[in-house]
Amino acid sequence: MDLEKQPEPEKQPRPQRPVAPAEPALAGPAFADPQGSLRASDADRDRIADILRDALAEGRLDAEEHSDRIDAVYRAKTVGELEPIVRDLPSSRTSRDAEPAFAYGPDDPEGPADNLVAIFSSTTRKGRWRVSRRTNAFALFGNVEVDLTEAIFAQRLTTINATSIFGNVEVRVPENISLRGSGSGIFGNFEVVTLEGADPQAPVVVVNGFSIFGNVEAKPKRGKWITDLQGKLRKHLGH
Repeated sequence: MDLEKQPEPEKQPRPQRPVAPAEPALAGPAFADPQGSLRASDADRDRIADILRDALAEGRLDAEEHSDRIDAVYRAKTVGELEPIVRDLPSSRTSRDAEPAFAYGPDDPEGPADNLVAIFSSTTRKGRWRVSRRTNAFALFGNVEVDLTEAIFAQRLTTINATSIFGNVEVRVPENISLRGSGSGIFGNFEVVTLEGADPQAPVVVVNGFSIFGNVEAKPKRGKWITDLQGKLRKHLGH
């Protein structure tokens, strides 16, 4: 007799392990180089333009190359696009943390003031010199020039009191310090170009005063930077 086939038991499906959703692929230059994809600021572009200007002055670039690269600088949208423009040039510091640290000597609020006087004459203070906390500049039918671009700042705050009567007082500072001022002119000119250093510890120069039928002017000197302030101060103090 034929045996009736029994139905085979149904196979229970194996429990499936939950599969984690696939992460979206990170592709493109923004993820390959997050630092280079940062949007470039005006300060970033100006810093690269300064390097190109120096290269032109040193003969490393001719006028046509300089013009082409400057155009590329102001077309660039990101920091990554700026860096290759100066990669073949010396001193092409594209990182802000390469700036030198500032150091100052002991605080001496009672130190003597420097007095620069020009009466029917001319007085100049420039070169490597230690800046006093206070400097008084007085010009009467004369000219006083105070050049701080190679000076040693032994304190963070320096005050210059300038008076010009039928004369001229000029103050020049490096580009990487802070410059502020307050004054007035009576039938004359009082002009201070406000400057804020990128480093919060950079020296601060404050120019106060007035002019009568004269001129008082303070502004940064193009291309002049304090690059080794800490070394200058230590050498000056004998450390």
